[in-house]
Amino acid sequence: MAAIRPPSTVSAWQPPVPGIAEVFHARFTEHAYPSHVHDTWALMILDGGRVDFALDRERHGTGVCDTVVLLPPGVVHDGRTVTEAGFRKRVLYLDTSVLPEALTGAAVDAPLLADAALRDGVHRLHRALGSPELPAGAVDVLEAQSRLALVQERLRGRLEAAGRGPGRGDLSYGAPSTGTAVRLRELLDARVIGGITLQEASALLGHAHPTHLIRSFRQAFGLPPHAYLVGRRVAVARRLLLAGMPPAQAATAAGFHDQAHLTRHFGRHVGTSPARFARSGRSAPSARSGRS
Repeated sequence: MAAIRPPSTVSAWQPPVPGIAEVFHARFTEHAYPSHVHDTWALMILDGGRVDFALDRERHGTGVCDTVVLLPPGVVHDGRTVTEAGFRKRVLYLDTSVLPEALTGAAVDAPLLADAALRDGVHRLHRALGSPELPAGAVDVLEAQSRLALVQERLRGRLEAAGRGPGRGDLSYGAPSTGTAVRLRELLDARVIGGITLQEASALLGHAHPTHLIRSFRQAFGLPPHAYLVGRRVAVARRLLLAGMPPAQAATAAGFHDQAHLTRHFGRHVGTSPARFARSGRSAPSARSGRS
């Protein structure tokens, strides 16, 4: 008796993040892509199964591992399942503002990048981009931009090291700067509720490169800018909840998109949900008086 294959599923959306043309998640059990080209870079990681593809008439294959697949724009490729279970993949389609077409040759030579840190960075970027069910406003743009900048830097480093890139030199775009980090923190502190994008911060800080901003901040304060901002917002939400504001209102008042967005971060920072935290605050005085 033949095994029942799970159905194929596809979800795709356009996030409000410059440089990312599309996010594409799919599970295919029986599918073969015809030969085709994209006008964007395709950055893929596998979450299950194996995939086989040809790029510029050279065949490649990979499964679930620390490998990232990078297909350049304008180069013919195909793709197909190679096992009965099929494969699950997540793809980011990146425009040439993220990676210039001058790096195409290096990507054709080595489309499989064995790099655990890069794969983890791509995975975290997907998590920051959410899902198609979420409204565009629910994406933490600062976090997504920060994670994209780090992925971009690592990709360029790998491709340029292959000797086929334009030779940008030091990919950190300058040594981390404490002064830059302090000024960025001041900007974040002034925009806790409204937030700020990396592009805005760069313009306000003398057009510092986004990667330089992130590295300077992390070196100075031990965490990336988006994580710092989330922590500040959680602190605001805690005060509002203990003052009696309902969680849904506290979420938006503290700068989160909605209650679900607050709940996700609140649980990591505080160890409980906003609603339970608020109830614990209201019950504390009576509990103390009962023990006296």
